[in-house]
Amino acid sequence: MTKLTTGEIIAKSLRANGVDTVFGIPGAHMYDFNDALAREEDIRFIHTRHEQGAGYMAYGYAASTGRVGAFTVVPGPGLLNSGAALCTAYGANAPVLCVTGNIMSHLIGQGRGQLHELPDHLGTLRGITKWADRINHPSEAGTRIDEAFRQMLSGRPRPAGIEAPWDVFGQATEVADPLPVIVPPPPTPDPDQIAQAVALISEAKNPLIMVGGGAREAGPEIAELARLLQAPVTAHRQGKGVLPEDDPLSLLPPAAWQYWQDCDLLIGIGSRLELQHFRWRWMPKGLKTLRIDIDPTEMVRLKPDLGLVADAAQGTRALVKMLSKSTKARPSRAADYARLRTEAEAAFRAVQPQESYLRVIREVLPRDGFFVEEVSQVGFSARMCFPVYAPRQYVTCGYQDNLGFGFNTALGVKVAHPDKAVVSVSGDGGFMFGMQELATAKQFDIAVVAIVFNNSAYGNVRRDQQTTYGNRLLGSDLENPDFVALAKSFGVEATRVEDPEGLRDALREALASAAPRVIEVHVPRGGDASPWPFIHPAPPS
Repeated sequence: MTKLTTGEIIAKSLRANGVDTVFGIPGAHMYDFNDALAREEDIRFIHTRHEQGAGYMAYGYAASTGRVGAFTVVPGPGLLNSGAALCTAYGANAPVLCVTGNIMSHLIGQGRGQLHELPDHLGTLRGITKWADRINHPSEAGTRIDEAFRQMLSGRPRPAGIEAPWDVFGQATEVADPLPVIVPPPPTPDPDQIAQAVALISEAKNPLIMVGGGAREAGPEIAELARLLQAPVTAHRQGKGVLPEDDPLSLLPPAAWQYWQDCDLLIGIGSRLELQHFRWRWMPKGLKTLRIDIDPTEMVRLKPDLGLVADAAQGTRALVKMLSKSTKARPSRAADYARLRTEAEAAFRAVQPQESYLRVIREVLPRDGFFVEEVSQVGFSARMCFPVYAPRQYVTCGYQDNLGFGFNTALGVKVAHPDKAVVSVSGDGGFMFGMQELATAKQFDIAVVAIVFNNSAYGNVRRDQQTTYGNRLLGSDLENPDFVALAKSFGVEATRVEDPEGLRDALREALASAAPRVIEVHVPRGGDASPWPFIHPAPPS
């Protein structure tokens, strides 16, 4: 037994559970925890210039590794400033831990107007996390932080929150040294349901496998299932790279849409099936749906013909094992899928200049590099045409689609993968939500290449106002700074390019520099073709 403060217990629990980096901004309520982190030699602290940046960096760390990304902020405004990042982690199923404080324990609920007080601080935290709780005494600290890790890493991964009152962080008690948390195993696939799934598959002639973020650890099993069935695999955002998207059985969404029209079985693995049910919004006649998902609520939210509640890898492995015994090898359909890919690629070349710029980025970015999108004309287009070769290499904000996430998240990705290339793409509007983190990139030498597509507008809003609302523009045109001069004022090298070939040269140089860089790409206002006909295709006639 050792006498430790609440702050020390949390810090040592983080280290015991593999956390090597904490992002955040120190503040008065958190001083005792901040000091415990300062004395924990194996934890790196990266301080940011805004709480939202800290949350997004923790998200980037978690989304690109599958490990817990941790950040700490003061309560009240600090928590609220980081709330967008917690919403992203919740929507995109990432294990992000927020460690925050509260006012003095004897004042909670009194409404006295104390520094950073919220009417229901813990309730606010619980509203944007999978699980959150308060540490009321150091004797509770170990069990609370252990439960946070169990919640984040079991079942459907999502963020968790821990708060402690200002005075409790410094209180001490005799406790055992923190140990790694034992995560409960996932549910075992039901053999009877596996047999039913095999029967459902045996009747299908044109199955389509849709993978999401829940399938990122099931790549080999999904590849085996796809080859056994000669079924194509597609993904929208989170599942990109589960099957390398240059595999003969992989189809990017525009090509998969063409195949979809003759599909008779949708096999969803670790996916909300957003592409089919929200983006495509047209179902082939007689379609059956089989789902494998660790979250049982998914089977209620979008009820399939058959649902297997299981870990994606274990469930798919059990399915392949039984199928292999009863299913004859199907003839190769690689030529059919190659034709669909060629036709879709040719059609998507109409989305300019985004397609050309993305093609250049893909050619220059190493195969094992990370690409972080942003809500922008280029980001939307990337979901449709940017090939990814391994899971977690395409980092997205999931269904939150929140402006300002991209660059800050990319910094967390790079911290987690210092030896890999990391490129973020942002629009001018989104980049300015978090451009202050250029200071963090410079101070900690976080070598992200930020590509800023400057079309002097919130491009999507502007297009909608033009086409749907009689060209009545409201708040969509932007007057921007000189992004090159702005970056250089932070001590970050930057350049401006005017075309894809200019980007090719600039990106090669930036990646070779192994230092933070900004590349501004000038795009005429209104010069982006709309990718939406491919994201929301019209139903077949």
